[in-house]
Amino acid sequence: MKTKILVLGAGFGGLELTTLLSEAFGDRLDLTLIDKSDSFIFGFSKLDAIFGRMTPEAIKVPYKNIVKPGVRFVQDSITAIDPVAKRVTTSNGVYEADVLVVALGADYDMAATPGLSEVGNEFYSVPGALKVRELLPNFTSGHAMIGVISAPYKCPPAPSEMALMLHDYLKERGVRDACQISLLVPFGVPIPPSPESSKALMSAFEERGIKFYPKKGVQRLNTAKRVAVLDDGTEMPFDLFLGIPKHCVPEVVAKSGMTENGWIPANPKNLKTKFDGVYAIGDVSSTGVPKAGVFAEGAAQVAAASILYDLKHGSEPTPYLGQGSCYIEYGGGKVGRVDVDFLSGPEVSGKFYDPSADMVKEKEKFGSSRRARWFGMD
Repeated sequence: MKTKILVLGAGFGGLELTTLLSEAFGDRLDLTLIDKSDSFIFGFSKLDAIFGRMTPEAIKVPYKNIVKPGVRFVQDSITAIDPVAKRVTTSNGVYEADVLVVALGADYDMAATPGLSEVGNEFYSVPGALKVRELLPNFTSGHAMIGVISAPYKCPPAPSEMALMLHDYLKERGVRDACQISLLVPFGVPIPPSPESSKALMSAFEERGIKFYPKKGVQRLNTAKRVAVLDDGTEMPFDLFLGIPKHCVPEVVAKSGMTENGWIPANPKNLKTKFDGVYAIGDVSSTGVPKAGVFAEGAAQVAAASILYDLKHGSEPTPYLGQGSCYIEYGGGKVGRVDVDFLSGPEVSGKFYDPSADMVKEKEKFGSSRRARWFGMD
């Protein structure tokens, strides 16, 4: 009999895991991949949509393009997860598995920050990004504040990218001199694991007149006065607030009994949870690495190797090393890159590559290679 494998979530982690297992088993695989959406979207594509580089439809990669041996994609909403029985209930059915992989990512808790829904905006979700896309043409003067509510949050370079790309956008429209851009983060530098990256970003901020406020978290937004109340009690007025909301696991995961301190603990050696036959990969888990697609992809590779090993179909997996590369949009037709290693050494290390036009091509190849690998698209 075929081993039944159930993968929840078709992001970087779910897609990479599904691809690896299909390559290993072919038609001998019985894998069901469930996601509530009909399309995959690269995180960086949301910025492309916001600033008019791509249309909202062009950033979508339909899941109907997944055609892999032994794999069935189901678009459905998950309503309950029983990790003991490895049983999952959706709006339209019940699924049971021998192996369950939870890769449902992180959601956004807008209600955790009073005033954010009323007078603020977020650009991390697709609806939020498309709303910002519609708002920006009407922003011609005033203070644009980009505020990170709390850590951890997805794609640590994204708030810096937003600031730099917003600068270019306003400059191209001839209104930059009438606008102020501020970036507030809860850390001392934009990207703590890489001093070189942080130094380059802060230099770019200074060159462009972007005000950087380190160690500043946003507690709430005063809706009447349109000011951000910071975690130290100070107030900062704004005309446009672009926030990175508090992150949390999806509600169905929170109710499953799998979480500790807000996230699903997973063993970095193999991405197994404390539940037999249940894995957690990507943003939904806590393994000591940032919440970003490239790290979810790396975790999926280790989880796939672990599953194959347990099914006597491969060698013992190499422990998850927490290594990954993140591209950073600098505007002006240039992209930088930071390579970070979180788990292989005694301390976190990072290497920075200066922004260049060549790195733009490398980033494009990063996206196209995954579209080809996961969806069979040229």
